[in-house]
Amino acid sequence: MTRRPESFNEVAALYDRARPLYPQPLIDDLLALTGVRAGDHVLEIGCGTGQITLPLAERGLTITALEPGADLAAIARRKLAAYPDALVVERRFEDYDLPPEPFDLVVSATAFHWVDPGIRVIKSAAALRPGGHLAIIQSHWGIGTHRDPFDLRSQVCYERWDPETEPGFVPPVVADLPATCQELDDSPCFASVEHRRYEQVNRYSTASYLDLLRTFSNVLGFDAADRAGLLACLGQLIDAEFGGTIERSDTRELWLARATS
Repeated sequence: MTRRPESFNEVAALYDRARPLYPQPLIDDLLALTGVRAGDHVLEIGCGTGQITLPLAERGLTITALEPGADLAAIARRKLAAYPDALVVERRFEDYDLPPEPFDLVVSATAFHWVDPGIRVIKSAAALRPGGHLAIIQSHWGIGTHRDPFDLRSQVCYERWDPETEPGFVPPVVADLPATCQELDDSPCFASVEHRRYEQVNRYSTASYLDLLRTFSNVLGFDAADRAGLLACLGQLIDAEFGGTIERSDTRELWLARATS
C-alpha cells in the first residue's frame, strides 16, 4: 500500500466536503500565543482546500498559502476570493523560493508530515523573522480520551481488508500519543516549544463517515477491491450495530515553536 500526498488532489471536492473543520479554540490559541494580528505575514505549508486559511484570512492576515494540488488549490482560491491579501501558490514547500522579507508565522495544518523531513524544520526557520513562530497542527482521527465501542468493533473490518492491520490491534487513545515533538526540541533554530490538544466529537451518518474515510491517504492507497471491501464492511457495521450513526472523537494537536534567529 502506497500513501501519496498527491492522492488528496484526486478527491479534492470530497476532501473539502467530508473533513471536519478545525476547532475554533485551536485557531484562537494559535493567534493569541503567536501574537500575530491583522497585516502580519503568514506562510502556510499545504493549505489543501483552505480549511484553516480562510479563518486566518478573516482575521486580516496577509497569507501566502502553498498547495501543489491544482484541484485543491482551485477550491481554496474560490473560498479566499474576498480576501486579496491571501494568495494561493501551486507549489511544494520544498520547491518554494523564500522571499527576502521574512514571515511572522509559518503554519502547516495536517500537512507537515508530508514535507521532506530533512529540510522542513530548518527551511521553516529560514522563512521566519527572529521571534516568529512555526505552528504545526496534527490531526489524529478517531483518537480521543477514551476508546469508543466502534473503535473495537471496526477492527474486524480492518483485519479483513487492510493488509497493514495486525491481528489483535487495539486502537490508541490520547494518552498513547507522544507528549513531545522531538524534531522541534532538537532544533537549535527554535525555542519555547508549546503544545496544546483539542478533542472534537464529530457525529457521522454511515454515508458521511465512509466519505471521510475516502479522503484518508491509507484508504486511498488500498487497491480498489480492498477499499471497496473495507468500506462495505464498515458501512454494514454502522447500520447493523450503531443504528446508522456514530460519534467519533478526533484529537488535533498544536505545536508552537519560536524562532531563535
